[in-house]
Amino acid sequence: MRILVAMSGGVDSSVVAGLLKEQGHEVIGATLQLYDHGAATSRKGACCAGQDIHDARRVADRLDIPHYVLDKESRFSAAVVQDFADAYARGETPIPCVRCNQTVKFHDLVDLARDLGADAMATGHYVRRVDGPRGAELHRAADPQRDQSYFLFATTRAQLDFCRFPLGGYPDKASVRAVAARLGLRVAEKPDSQDICFVPQGRYHEVVAKHRPDAVEPGEIVHLDGRVLGRHQGIARYTVGQGRGLGPASRDGEEPLYVAGVEARSRRVIVGPRTALPQPVVMVAEVNWLVPPPAGPLRCQVKLRAREEPRAATADWDPTAGLLRVRPEEPAIAAPGQACVLYDGDRVLGGGFIRRAAGAEAAWTTTAACVST
Repeated sequence: MRILVAMSGGVDSSVVAGLLKEQGHEVIGATLQLYDHGAATSRKGACCAGQDIHDARRVADRLDIPHYVLDKESRFSAAVVQDFADAYARGETPIPCVRCNQTVKFHDLVDLARDLGADAMATGHYVRRVDGPRGAELHRAADPQRDQSYFLFATTRAQLDFCRFPLGGYPDKASVRAVAARLGLRVAEKPDSQDICFVPQGRYHEVVAKHRPDAVEPGEIVHLDGRVLGRHQGIARYTVGQGRGLGPASRDGEEPLYVAGVEARSRRVIVGPRTALPQPVVMVAEVNWLVPPPAGPLRCQVKLRAREEPRAATADWDPTAGLLRVRPEEPAIAAPGQACVLYDGDRVLGGGFIRRAAGAEAAWTTTAACVST
């Protein structure tokens, strides 16, 4: 097969290119330049940066495969970075990796692969693609610690049919690094990328401030009962479930407090006791189905955050409204902007983005107004 490999410059995608070349495929490497080349060169622990592009090219030379670098800086800025800032300004907690996969990586690279006459595109993601009776299925990786299925729920069925994920069956990262060493790749011991690739030193609020200064303007920290407990330095610094960074508002007497919600219009951060945070129903929009949408209640497991284990739930799909109502067996903390991904065992059924419960902001505002009067 002729296969386009998305090469980030890290060990995972480099091993994919090496394995496919070793198996006799015609391999073409492609690397995305996603943000300022000069500024990115000196950064460590990122991906798609200047040094990473150099590393990808060296791997391609070692494997004797053609290698292309695509300038997608403008596309990335509009589709991922601006969306990241806009989400925080709406009082949400975004997942830029999902948006990047939806737009630049899987959409644009798949188009390039088809333009080059490739039969498939391969990436270094830790997921498994299984050929099922109705076509390709997306499954969790063999290594639960590295599974990335949560971030790929938005992959369309057509993209999944075209893509390959050779690392999904590996038991751990050490096994992948051993392959890199065997292939003579100098990136074998290269550290993994950390945090969000376009956020220097993890200071994401500085990136948000450049694109949406309104998201870092100060405002009030308000208890669910309407009491003003303190001030904050921008709603972009807070997410539902957070207990740090609240200053004097972190406790109500002896009871610790957590972020229960974020009001974008009033720039208020709402706090309450931990017991007030779990929701019986989670509203999900922008739903992508990798199976035929269910006609009735669907028993499944769901992940509401990337680092949690799937939990039992029932999902009701409303095709008219384009909304999914998820009822966990036990009420769960759900942060607007994060993903809700549905599983049947290891198989990904679909997923979407968590939205604020209807009327929640109005309810908080009403409560605060009643108490203040």
